[in-house]
Amino acid sequence: MNKINPIIKQRYKEKYEKSAKRILQAIKRYDRIAISRHIMPDYDALGTQMGLYTWIKDNFPNKEVIILGDNHVTFTPRLYPVMDSVNNEWFKKPFLSIVLDVGNHNRIADPRYKKAKYKVKIDHHPETEVFAKTSIVDTSAAAAAEIVINILLNFKGYTLSKEAASYFYTALVGDSGRFQYSSTSTHTFAVAEELLKTGIDISEIYQRMYVKQIDDLQVTAYILNNFHISPKGVAYYILDWETCQRLKITTERGKENVNLFSNIEGINAWCSITEDPKDNCWRVSLRSKKLPINGVAAMFEGGGHAQASGCKLHKIEELPNLIGELDKLFE
Repeated sequence: MNKINPIIKQRYKEKYEKSAKRILQAIKRYDRIAISRHIMPDYDALGTQMGLYTWIKDNFPNKEVIILGDNHVTFTPRLYPVMDSVNNEWFKKPFLSIVLDVGNHNRIADPRYKKAKYKVKIDHHPETEVFAKTSIVDTSAAAAAEIVINILLNFKGYTLSKEAASYFYTALVGDSGRFQYSSTSTHTFAVAEELLKTGIDISEIYQRMYVKQIDDLQVTAYILNNFHISPKGVAYYILDWETCQRLKITTERGKENVNLFSNIEGINAWCSITEDPKDNCWRVSLRSKKLPINGVAAMFEGGGHAQASGCKLHKIEELPNLIGELDKLFE
């Protein structure tokens, strides 16, 4: 792993080096490390979290490292291990907190990161607030994993194991839309190349990531029979809580079929709208073929990336306003 792609070295020198060195010093300094990420985790959040956890344990086996946050309804334990259950006593002694893939503190899955003696943040979302002593934020990266992998590859004398690379690959693939989103760059592919060098089996990884159950076909069938398309080519489907229960899915799983519309001619953007009775709102996942939709997401208490964002509606009656704002993009 000594000879890495020069694109990776260049990005490191230009954007990461100074802060990355401080992060490595902090990892060396603290014997107790907690790794966190955002609530309702996706591939990038969990894959980057587990990849970094594995890298630290591989290279610093005597350190006590914990992974914090909520489990995913289907990824856990199919792809990633169950998160650690840690009582409050653990946080009374000095520890390092590394927070990944989250821009603002109220979306961090476990608030006990605040008790850390030293805090680090690595993210690819636009920075809305500063909550860490050392931060690396690169909005040009397709995934938080892309940044973390670059940094680790540039740390001389350390190994990137096949296990760690497998976790990172799920994160990179998941947040880049299998390298289809516009955020995918030559650097993204350079990082993927380095992961492949470890000998990971991408066929096996893809199988585990995207395996479906027979019951899932019923969900797909329902969506294909009940979707809508706006005058300007915005496709969307609505899953109220009663329908979710009938289809045997959770609110978190409502967005799993959003990309059914990604390659359909005449559809410019697409979204899922799923009722969340726990928070008394409707969760929305937004996607776009070309134009940025994160500005529209921000109008509805959300945000995210140019072509992949999320937001929420307090009442389903707000949906026409959301679709109307999306339609304006394509006039």
